[in-house]
Amino acid sequence: MRTKIVTILALAFFITTSAQDKQWTLQECVEYALEHNITVKQNQLNVELSEENVINSKGNFLPNLNASTGGNLNFGSGFDPVSQDRVTTSTFGGSIGISSGITVFNGYRNLNSYKQAQLGVESSKLTLQKIQDDISLFVVNSYLNVLFAKENLAVAKVQHEISKKQIERAQTEFDAGEKPKGDLLNAQSTAAADEQSVITFENTLNLALLDLAQLLQISPVGFDIEAIEIGDPGISMLYSNPNEVYIKALGNRPEIENAELGIESTALDIEIAKAGFLPSVSLGANIGTGYGFNLKNNSHIPYFTQLDDNLGYGLSFNVSIPIFSRGQVKSNVNRQKINFEKSKFSLESSKLQLQQTIQKAFYDAKAAAKTYESAQKSLIAQKEAFKNAQESFNYGAMTLFDFDQVRNRLVNAEGAIIRAKYDYVFKTKVLKFYYGETILD
Repeated sequence: MRTKIVTILALAFFITTSAQDKQWTLQECVEYALEHNITVKQNQLNVELSEENVINSKGNFLPNLNASTGGNLNFGSGFDPVSQDRVTTSTFGGSIGISSGITVFNGYRNLNSYKQAQLGVESSKLTLQKIQDDISLFVVNSYLNVLFAKENLAVAKVQHEISKKQIERAQTEFDAGEKPKGDLLNAQSTAAADEQSVITFENTLNLALLDLAQLLQISPVGFDIEAIEIGDPGISMLYSNPNEVYIKALGNRPEIENAELGIESTALDIEIAKAGFLPSVSLGANIGTGYGFNLKNNSHIPYFTQLDDNLGYGLSFNVSIPIFSRGQVKSNVNRQKINFEKSKFSLESSKLQLQQTIQKAFYDAKAAAKTYESAQKSLIAQKEAFKNAQESFNYGAMTLFDFDQVRNRLVNAEGAIIRAKYDYVFKTKVLKFYYGETILD
Protein backbone atom coordinates (compact mmCIF):
# COMPACT_ATOMS: atom_id res chain seq x y z
CA MET A 1 0.00 0.00 0.00
CA ARG A 2 2.81 2.35 0.90
CA THR A 3 4.53 1.57 -2.40
CA LYS A 4 1.36 2.48 -4.31
CA ILE A 5 1.05 5.80 -2.49
CA VAL A 6 4.67 6.68 -3.23
CA THR A 7 4.17 5.73 -6.88
CA ILE A 8 1.05 7.91 -7.17
CA LEU A 9 2.77 10.88 -5.53
CA ALA A 10 5.78 10.49 -7.79
CA LEU A 11 3.54 10.36 -10.86
CA ALA A 12 1.64 13.44 -9.73
CA PHE A 13 4.92 15.28 -9.17
CA PHE A 14 6.14 14.26 -12.61
CA ILE A 15 2.93 15.46 -14.27
CA THR A 16 3.03 18.76 -12.37
CA THR A 17 6.69 19.32 -13.20
CA SER A 18 6.11 18.50 -16.86
CA ALA A 19 3.20 20.95 -16.99
CA GLN A 20 5.32 23.66 -15.38
CA ASP A 21 8.26 23.04 -17.73
CA LYS A 22 6.02 23.39 -20.79
CA GLN A 23 6.72 26.48 -22.83
CA TRP A 24 3.59 28.19 -24.09
CA THR A 25 3.34 29.37 -27.69
CA LEU A 26 1.68 32.66 -28.60
CA GLN A 27 -1.23 30.77 -30.16
CA GLU A 28 -1.71 28.70 -27.00
CA CYS A 29 -1.63 31.78 -24.79
CA VAL A 30 -4.30 33.54 -26.83
CA GLU A 31 -6.52 30.46 -27.09
CA TYR A 32 -6.24 29.76 -23.36
CA ALA A 33 -7.06 33.36 -22.47
CA LEU A 34 -10.13 33.36 -24.69
CA GLU A 35 -11.32 30.06 -23.23
CA HIS A 36 -10.78 30.80 -19.55
CA ASN A 37 -11.03 34.56 -19.15
CA ILE A 38 -13.82 35.48 -16.71
CA THR A 39 -14.98 38.49 -18.71
CA VAL A 40 -15.28 36.32 -21.82
CA LYS A 41 -17.30 33.73 -19.92
CA GLN A 42 -19.62 36.41 -18.54
CA ASN A 43 -20.31 37.76 -22.01
CA GLN A 44 -20.84 34.26 -23.38
CA LEU A 45 -23.64 34.00 -20.82
CA ASN A 46 -24.97 37.33 -22.06
CA VAL A 47 -25.23 35.80 -25.53
CA GLU A 48 -27.22 32.90 -24.07
CA LEU A 49 -29.50 35.34 -22.24
CA SER A 50 -30.18 37.28 -25.44
CA GLU A 51 -31.01 34.01 -27.22
CA GLU A 52 -33.52 33.24 -24.46
CA ASN A 53 -35.05 36.68 -25.07
CA VAL A 54 -35.67 35.64 -28.68
CA ILE A 55 -37.43 32.48 -27.52
CA ASN A 56 -39.49 34.52 -25.07
CA SER A 57 -40.55 37.09 -27.68
CA LYS A 58 -41.38 34.35 -30.19
CA GLY A 59 -43.79 32.86 -27.67
CA ASN A 60 -45.89 36.02 -27.77
CA PHE A 61 -47.23 34.93 -31.17
CA LEU A 62 -48.66 31.71 -29.73
CA PRO A 63 -51.95 31.23 -27.87
CA ASN A 64 -51.85 30.48 -24.18
CA LEU A 65 -53.65 27.52 -22.60
CA ASN A 66 -54.73 27.36 -18.97
CA ALA A 67 -56.58 24.73 -16.97
CA SER A 68 -58.45 25.60 -13.79
CA THR A 69 -60.40 23.85 -11.10
CA GLY A 70 -61.91 24.85 -7.81
CA GLY A 71 -64.21 23.68 -5.10
CA ASN A 72 -66.31 25.05 -2.27
CA LEU A 73 -67.84 23.63 0.89
CA ASN A 74 -70.96 25.32 2.29
CA PHE A 75 -72.84 24.84 5.57
CA GLY A 76 -76.23 26.15 6.64
CA SER A 77 -78.86 27.73 4.44
CA GLY A 78 -78.25 27.40 0.76
CA PHE A 79 -79.40 25.87 -2.50
CA ASP A 80 -79.43 22.16 -2.88
CA PRO A 81 -77.12 21.49 -5.83
CA VAL A 82 -79.50 18.78 -7.02
CA SER A 83 -83.06 20.12 -6.37
CA GLN A 84 -82.03 23.79 -6.41
CA ASP A 85 -84.35 24.34 -3.40
CA ARG A 86 -83.19 26.48 -0.49
CA VAL A 87 -82.56 24.15 2.40
CA THR A 88 -80.44 23.95 5.47
CA THR A 89 -77.79 21.45 4.61
CA SER A 90 -74.11 20.97 3.82
CA THR A 91 -72.97 20.96 0.20
CA PHE A 92 -69.78 20.54 -1.77
CA GLY A 93 -69.36 21.69 -5.34
CA GLY A 94 -66.75 22.74 -7.80
CA SER A 95 -65.85 23.57 -11.37
CA ILE A 96 -63.38 22.47 -14.04
CA GLY A 97 -62.38 24.58 -17.00
CA ILE A 98 -59.89 25.16 -19.78
CA SER A 99 -59.31 28.53 -21.41
CA SER A 100 -57.13 29.86 -24.18
CA GLY A 101 -56.35 33.27 -25.59
CA ILE A 102 -54.32 34.78 -28.39
CA THR A 103 -53.35 38.28 -29.35
CA VAL A 104 -54.48 38.91 -32.91
CA PHE A 105 -53.18 42.45 -33.27
CA ASN A 106 -51.40 44.83 -30.91
CA GLY A 107 -49.93 47.39 -33.23
CA TYR A 108 -47.13 45.06 -34.38
CA ARG A 109 -45.65 45.25 -30.90
CA ASN A 110 -44.92 41.51 -30.79
CA LEU A 111 -43.36 41.51 -34.25
CA ASN A 112 -41.09 44.45 -33.52
CA SER A 113 -40.13 43.05 -30.11
CA TYR A 114 -39.13 39.80 -31.81
CA LYS A 115 -36.98 41.68 -34.35
CA GLN A 116 -35.39 43.64 -31.54
CA ALA A 117 -34.59 40.47 -29.61
CA GLN A 118 -32.85 39.08 -32.69
CA LEU A 119 -30.80 42.25 -32.91
CA GLY A 120 -29.95 41.77 -29.25
CA VAL A 121 -28.38 38.40 -30.03
CA GLU A 122 -26.22 39.91 -32.75
CA SER A 123 -25.27 42.81 -30.49
CA SER A 124 -24.21 40.54 -27.63
CA LYS A 125 -22.13 38.44 -30.03
CA LEU A 126 -20.39 41.56 -31.33
CA THR A 127 -19.70 42.71 -27.78
CA LEU A 128 -18.18 39.31 -27.06
CA GLN A 129 -16.06 39.54 -30.22
CA LYS A 130 -14.79 43.00 -29.18
CA ILE A 131 -13.76 41.66 -25.78
CA GLN A 132 -12.04 38.66 -27.37
CA ASP A 133 -10.18 40.95 -29.79
CA ASP A 134 -9.00 43.20 -26.97
CA ILE A 135 -7.83 40.25 -24.88
CA SER A 136 -5.95 38.83 -27.87
CA LEU A 137 -4.16 42.15 -28.32
CA PHE A 138 -3.33 42.33 -24.62
CA VAL A 139 -1.89 38.82 -24.71
CA VAL A 140 0.24 39.59 -27.78
CA ASN A 141 1.58 42.72 -26.10
CA SER A 142 2.40 40.85 -22.88
CA TYR A 143 4.00 38.01 -24.85
CA LEU A 144 6.25 40.47 -26.71
CA ASN A 145 7.14 42.14 -23.41
CA VAL A 146 8.42 38.79 -22.14
CA LEU A 147 10.52 38.28 -25.28
CA PHE A 148 11.81 41.85 -24.96
CA ALA A 149 12.82 41.19 -21.36
CA LYS A 150 14.54 37.95 -22.35
CA GLU A 151 16.64 39.66 -25.02
CA ASN A 152 17.63 42.43 -22.62
CA LEU A 153 18.62 39.84 -20.03
CA ALA A 154 20.68 37.91 -22.59
CA VAL A 155 22.59 41.07 -23.56
CA ALA A 156 23.15 41.94 -19.90
CA LYS A 157 24.53 38.48 -19.18
CA VAL A 158 26.97 38.71 -22.11
CA GLN A 159 28.17 42.08 -20.87
CA HIS A 160 28.61 40.71 -17.38
CA GLU A 161 30.73 37.86 -18.70
CA ILE A 162 32.88 40.36 -20.59
CA SER A 163 33.25 42.41 -17.40
CA LYS A 164 34.39 39.36 -15.44
CA LYS A 165 37.04 38.64 -18.07
CA GLN A 166 38.16 42.26 -17.84
CA ILE A 167 38.70 41.74 -14.11
CA GLU A 168 40.87 38.72 -14.80
CA ARG A 169 42.90 40.67 -17.34
CA ALA A 170 43.23 43.70 -15.09
CA GLN A 171 44.25 41.47 -12.17
CA THR A 172 46.94 39.79 -14.29
CA GLU A 173 48.28 43.12 -15.53
CA PHE A 174 48.19 44.60 -12.03
CA ASP A 175 50.06 41.61 -10.58
CA ALA A 176 52.64 41.99 -13.34
CA GLY A 177 52.99 45.66 -12.56
CA GLU A 178 51.81 46.69 -15.98
CA LYS A 179 48.65 48.50 -14.85
CA PRO A 180 47.82 50.57 -11.79
CA LYS A 181 45.40 49.35 -9.15
CA GLY A 182 42.89 51.94 -10.33
CA ASP A 183 42.33 49.95 -13.52
CA LEU A 184 41.61 46.83 -11.48
CA LEU A 185 39.18 48.69 -9.23
CA ASN A 186 37.50 50.21 -12.26
CA ALA A 187 37.08 46.75 -13.82
CA GLN A 188 35.60 45.42 -10.58
CA SER A 189 33.23 48.38 -10.39
CA THR A 190 32.09 47.84 -13.97
CA ALA A 191 31.50 44.14 -13.34
CA ALA A 192 29.48 44.94 -10.22
CA ALA A 193 27.35 47.39 -12.19
CA ASP A 194 26.84 44.80 -14.94
CA GLU A 195 25.83 42.24 -12.32
CA GLN A 196 23.25 44.68 -10.99
CA SER A 197 21.94 45.07 -14.54
CA VAL A 198 21.55 41.31 -14.81
CA ILE A 199 19.58 41.25 -11.55
CA THR A 200 17.41 44.14 -12.73
CA PHE A 201 16.64 42.49 -16.06
CA GLU A 202 15.94 39.16 -14.33
CA ASN A 203 13.38 40.93 -12.17
CA THR A 204 11.91 42.66 -15.24
CA LEU A 205 11.57 39.28 -16.94
CA ASN A 206 9.91 37.76 -13.88
CA LEU A 207 7.44 40.64 -13.73
CA ALA A 208 6.70 40.31 -17.46
CA LEU A 209 6.03 36.59 -17.02
CA LEU A 210 3.86 37.38 -14.00
CA ASP A 211 1.82 39.92 -15.99
CA LEU A 212 1.23 37.39 -18.78
CA ALA A 213 0.36 34.59 -16.33
CA GLN A 214 -2.11 36.87 -14.53
CA LEU A 215 -3.66 37.83 -17.85
CA LEU A 216 -4.12 34.11 -18.57
CA GLN A 217 -5.30 33.64 -14.96
CA ILE A 218 -2.88 30.80 -14.29
CA SER A 219 -0.19 30.22 -11.69
CA PRO A 220 3.09 31.97 -12.55
CA VAL A 221 5.12 29.17 -10.91
CA GLY A 222 7.20 27.47 -13.60
CA PHE A 223 5.43 29.46 -16.33
CA ASP A 224 7.47 30.24 -19.44
CA ILE A 225 6.87 30.95 -23.11
CA GLU A 226 8.36 29.68 -26.32
CA ALA A 227 10.74 31.94 -28.16
CA ILE A 228 9.65 33.09 -31.60
CA GLU A 229 11.87 34.38 -34.35
CA ILE A 230 11.14 38.04 -34.82
CA GLY A 231 14.25 39.02 -36.70
CA ASP A 232 14.90 42.54 -37.90
CA PRO A 233 11.64 44.18 -38.95
CA GLY A 234 11.59 46.06 -42.20
CA ILE A 235 11.38 49.80 -41.85
CA SER A 236 8.89 50.21 -44.69
CA MET A 237 5.32 50.83 -43.52
CA LEU A 238 2.73 48.14 -44.23
CA TYR A 239 0.11 50.72 -45.19
CA SER A 240 0.45 53.95 -47.10
CA ASN A 241 -1.74 56.10 -44.85
CA PRO A 242 -4.04 55.77 -41.80
CA ASN A 243 -7.17 56.28 -43.90
CA GLU A 244 -6.43 53.02 -45.72
CA VAL A 245 -6.58 51.17 -42.40
CA TYR A 246 -9.60 53.15 -41.20
CA ILE A 247 -11.73 52.33 -44.26
CA LYS A 248 -10.90 48.66 -43.84
CA ALA A 249 -11.65 48.81 -40.11
CA LEU A 250 -15.11 50.30 -40.70
CA GLY A 251 -16.11 47.03 -42.33
CA ASN A 252 -14.62 44.61 -39.81
CA ARG A 253 -14.63 46.17 -36.37
CA PRO A 254 -17.41 44.80 -34.11
CA GLU A 255 -17.84 48.07 -32.20
CA ILE A 256 -18.90 49.84 -35.42
CA GLU A 257 -21.33 47.10 -36.42
CA ASN A 258 -22.69 47.07 -32.87
CA ALA A 259 -23.31 50.82 -33.00
CA GLU A 260 -25.16 50.34 -36.30
CA LEU A 261 -27.31 47.66 -34.67
CA GLY A 262 -28.03 50.15 -31.90
CA ILE A 263 -29.63 52.47 -34.47
CA GLU A 264 -31.79 49.63 -35.79
CA SER A 265 -32.83 48.68 -32.25
CA THR A 266 -33.83 52.23 -31.28
CA ALA A 267 -35.79 52.53 -34.55
CA LEU A 268 -37.79 49.48 -33.46
CA ASP A 269 -38.27 51.11 -30.04
CA ILE A 270 -40.07 53.94 -31.85
CA GLU A 271 -42.37 51.50 -33.65
CA ILE A 272 -43.07 49.64 -30.39
CA ALA A 273 -43.95 52.92 -28.70
CA LYS A 274 -46.25 53.90 -31.60
CA ALA A 275 -48.22 50.71 -31.01
CA GLY A 276 -49.77 52.52 -28.07
CA PHE A 277 -51.78 54.63 -30.54
CA LEU A 278 -53.28 51.58 -32.26
CA PRO A 279 -56.10 49.30 -31.15
CA SER A 280 -55.39 45.80 -29.90
CA VAL A 281 -57.48 42.73 -30.67
CA SER A 282 -57.48 39.43 -28.82
CA LEU A 283 -59.50 36.23 -29.06
CA GLY A 284 -60.42 33.79 -26.33
CA ALA A 285 -62.06 30.42 -25.95
CA ASN A 286 -63.11 28.43 -22.92
CA ILE A 287 -64.78 25.19 -21.97
CA GLY A 288 -66.00 24.39 -18.48
CA THR A 289 -68.29 22.33 -16.35
CA GLY A 290 -69.35 22.00 -12.72
CA TYR A 291 -70.60 19.55 -10.12
CA GLY A 292 -72.21 19.58 -6.69
CA PHE A 293 -73.20 17.21 -3.88
CA ASN A 294 -75.53 17.42 -0.90
CA LEU A 295 -73.52 15.95 1.93
CA LYS A 296 -76.68 15.25 4.04
CA ASN A 297 -78.59 13.58 1.25
CA ASN A 298 -77.08 10.58 -0.42
CA SER A 299 -79.44 10.83 -3.38
CA HIS A 300 -77.52 12.87 -5.91
CA ILE A 301 -76.74 12.88 -9.59
CA PRO A 302 -73.55 10.91 -10.40
CA TYR A 303 -70.35 12.91 -10.75
CA PHE A 304 -69.64 12.24 -14.41
CA THR A 305 -73.27 12.79 -15.32
CA GLN A 306 -73.10 16.22 -13.75
CA LEU A 307 -69.90 17.02 -15.64
CA ASP A 308 -71.60 16.07 -18.89
CA ASP A 309 -74.84 17.93 -18.12
CA ASN A 310 -73.07 21.10 -16.98
CA LEU A 311 -70.54 21.23 -19.83
CA GLY A 312 -70.42 24.62 -21.58
CA TYR A 313 -68.37 26.36 -24.24
CA GLY A 314 -67.56 29.95 -24.94
CA LEU A 315 -65.81 32.19 -27.42
CA SER A 316 -64.83 35.78 -26.82
CA PHE A 317 -63.04 38.61 -28.45
CA ASN A 318 -61.76 41.86 -27.09
CA VAL A 319 -60.99 45.09 -28.89
CA SER A 320 -59.21 47.84 -26.98
CA ILE A 321 -59.13 51.23 -28.67
CA PRO A 322 -56.96 53.89 -27.03
CA ILE A 323 -58.71 57.24 -26.94
CA PHE A 324 -56.86 59.28 -24.34
CA SER A 325 -53.69 58.15 -22.56
CA ARG A 326 -52.93 61.40 -20.74
CA GLY A 327 -50.17 62.09 -23.30
CA GLN A 328 -48.06 59.18 -22.07
CA VAL A 329 -47.92 57.31 -25.39
CA LYS A 330 -46.93 60.44 -27.29
CA SER A 331 -44.26 61.24 -24.72
CA ASN A 332 -42.94 57.70 -24.92
CA VAL A 333 -42.70 57.94 -28.71
CA ASN A 334 -40.84 61.24 -28.40
CA ARG A 335 -38.41 59.72 -25.90
CA GLN A 336 -37.65 56.86 -28.29
CA LYS A 337 -37.10 59.33 -31.12
CA ILE A 338 -34.58 61.15 -28.95
CA ASN A 339 -32.87 57.84 -28.19
CA PHE A 340 -32.79 57.15 -31.93
CA GLU A 341 -30.94 60.42 -32.55
CA LYS A 342 -28.58 59.62 -29.67
CA SER A 343 -27.80 56.22 -31.20
CA LYS A 344 -26.83 57.91 -34.48
CA PHE A 345 -24.46 60.20 -32.58
CA SER A 346 -23.14 57.12 -30.79
CA LEU A 347 -22.25 55.58 -34.15
CA GLU A 348 -20.51 58.76 -35.27
CA SER A 349 -18.65 58.89 -31.96
CA SER A 350 -17.52 55.27 -32.37
CA LYS A 351 -16.30 56.00 -35.89
CA LEU A 352 -14.45 59.10 -34.74
CA GLN A 353 -12.85 57.25 -31.84
CA LEU A 354 -11.81 54.43 -34.17
CA GLN A 355 -10.35 56.91 -36.65
CA GLN A 356 -8.39 58.70 -33.93
CA THR A 357 -7.11 55.41 -32.52
CA ILE A 358 -5.94 54.25 -35.95
CA GLN A 359 -4.35 57.59 -36.75
CA LYS A 360 -2.42 57.49 -33.49
CA ALA A 361 -1.43 53.85 -34.07
CA PHE A 362 -0.25 54.70 -37.59
CA TYR A 363 1.92 57.62 -36.56
CA ASP A 364 3.20 55.67 -33.54
CA ALA A 365 4.24 52.88 -35.90
CA LYS A 366 5.79 55.41 -38.28
CA ALA A 367 7.77 56.98 -35.44
CA ALA A 368 8.77 53.52 -34.19
CA ALA A 369 10.05 52.65 -37.68
CA LYS A 370 12.19 55.79 -37.74
CA THR A 371 13.41 55.10 -34.20
CA TYR A 372 14.38 51.57 -35.21
CA GLU A 373 16.19 52.86 -38.29
CA SER A 374 18.07 55.39 -36.14
CA ALA A 375 18.89 52.70 -33.58
CA GLN A 376 20.30 50.51 -36.35
CA LYS A 377 22.63 53.29 -37.49
CA SER A 378 23.66 53.99 -33.93
CA LEU A 379 24.40 50.33 -33.24
CA ILE A 380 26.52 50.03 -36.38
CA ALA A 381 28.49 53.11 -35.37
CA GLN A 382 28.90 51.94 -31.76
CA LYS A 383 30.06 48.49 -32.88
CA GLU A 384 32.72 50.10 -35.08
CA ALA A 385 33.73 52.44 -32.27
CA PHE A 386 33.96 49.51 -29.86
CA LYS A 387 36.08 47.55 -32.34
CA ASN A 388 38.53 50.46 -32.65
CA ALA A 389 38.51 51.02 -28.90
CA GLN A 390 39.26 47.37 -28.27
CA GLU A 391 42.28 47.51 -30.57
CA SER A 392 43.51 50.69 -28.89
CA PHE A 393 43.01 49.15 -25.47
CA ASN A 394 44.86 45.99 -26.45
CA TYR A 395 47.82 48.08 -27.62
CA GLY A 396 47.72 50.14 -24.44
CA ALA A 397 46.65 53.33 -26.19
CA MET A 398 43.41 53.61 -24.20
CA THR A 399 42.73 53.36 -20.50
CA LEU A 400 40.29 50.83 -19.10
CA PHE A 401 38.04 53.67 -17.95
CA ASP A 402 37.81 55.13 -21.46
CA PHE A 403 37.32 51.66 -22.90
CA ASP A 404 34.41 51.03 -20.52
CA GLN A 405 32.82 54.27 -21.63
CA VAL A 406 32.84 53.06 -25.24
CA ARG A 407 31.54 49.65 -24.18
CA ASN A 408 28.71 51.24 -22.19
CA ARG A 409 27.66 53.20 -25.26
CA LEU A 410 27.58 49.93 -27.20
CA VAL A 411 25.48 48.32 -24.46
CA ASN A 412 23.06 51.25 -24.56
CA ALA A 413 22.86 51.01 -28.35
CA GLU A 414 22.09 47.29 -28.14
CA GLY A 415 19.38 47.94 -25.56
CA ALA A 416 17.96 50.76 -27.67
CA ILE A 417 17.65 48.62 -30.79
CA ILE A 418 15.98 45.79 -28.84
CA ARG A 419 13.52 48.26 -27.38
CA ALA A 420 12.90 49.88 -30.79
CA LYS A 421 12.43 46.51 -32.46
CA TYR A 422 9.73 45.25 -30.10
CA ASP A 423 8.06 48.65 -29.98
CA TYR A 424 7.85 48.70 -33.78
CA VAL A 425 6.69 45.06 -33.99
CA PHE A 426 3.84 45.62 -31.53
CA LYS A 427 2.70 48.88 -33.07
CA THR A 428 2.71 47.24 -36.48
CA LYS A 429 0.57 44.43 -35.07
CA VAL A 430 -1.87 47.04 -33.76
CA LEU A 431 -2.31 48.34 -37.31
CA LYS A 432 -2.74 44.79 -38.62
CA PHE A 433 -5.28 44.21 -35.85
CA TYR A 434 -7.45 47.10 -37.05
CA TYR A 435 -6.92 46.17 -40.69
CA GLY A 436 -8.36 42.74 -39.91
CA GLU A 437 -5.22 40.66 -40.37
CA THR A 438 -3.93 38.04 -37.97
CA ILE A 439 -1.61 39.24 -35.19
CA LEU A 440 -0.53 35.78 -34.05
CA ASP A 441 2.20 35.28 -36.65
